[in-house]
Amino acid sequence: MFKKLKPGLFVGALALLLTQAAAAEGYKRIYEVSITNITKGQTFTPQLVTTHTNRVSLFEVGEAANDELATLAESGNTGPMTALLQAQGIEVADAQTIGGLLGPGQTATISVEAFPFTRRLSVAAMLIPTNDTFVGGDALRLPRRGSSTFYLQAYDSGTEFNDQNCLNIPGPRCGGEGDSAPAATDEGFVHISNGFHDLGTQDAAGNEILGPFTYDWRNPVAKVVVKRIY
Repeated sequence: MFKKLKPGLFVGALALLLTQAAAAEGYKRIYEVSITNITKGQTFTPQLVTTHTNRVSLFEVGEAANDELATLAESGNTGPMTALLQAQGIEVADAQTIGGLLGPGQTATISVEAFPFTRRLSVAAMLIPTNDTFVGGDALRLPRRGSSTFYLQAYDSGTEFNDQNCLNIPGPRCGGEGDSAPAATDEGFVHISNGFHDLGTQDAAGNEILGPFTYDWRNPVAKVVVKRIY
C-alpha cells in the first residue's frame, strides 16, 4: 500500500523531505473537504480524510487489502488505518476522521492541513449495510488554488464473502458482526464493487438477507469537493 524508495535513494530522499518539511512549516495549506453521499440507500460510516505525498496510497485495485483496510471496509473502524498513516512521518501531513454516519443525500465537511510537498488527498469510509464495501478516493490531486470536484466509486476490499446476510453486517440496520476471519470464499483483492444481488430474504437459520431494491447502487457513490481556503 505504501510505496517504497529504492534503498540507494532513501537517505537522499529523506534528507530532501526533511528540508522541505522545515521550509514548508511557514507555508502550511488549509483545505476544506466536503463529502456528499449520493447513494439512494447506503450510509457511510465515519469518513477518513488524509493528505500525503504521492508515495502513499490507501489501497491498490487488483492487490490484496492490508489488515487496516480490511478493518475499515468490514467494520467502519478508521483507527488502525489512521495509526498506519501517522506512522509514515512527514509522508503524511494530516489524517482525520469525520465522526458519525453520513446518510443518503447528506454532506459532511472537515478542514485538513497540507504542505507544498504533500499534494495528495485520500478518502475512505465503509458503506453500510454491506459486507466489505467502501467508498474510496486514493491520491487525489489537491488544487493549487480554488476548488476541485471528484466523484468516488465503491470498492470491495475482497476480504469478506458478499452474502448480504445481516448476521455478518454491522451498523444500525443489521447489528451483525463486522470483522471476519479470512476464508476461501473471499475474493482476495480490491476491486470495483458489483453491488447487491437477489439472494433471497432469509438464510436457513432465519437471518435476514438484504436485497438490491433498497440497497443497490450505481457508481459513483460520493461527491467530494475540495477547496483551498488558505
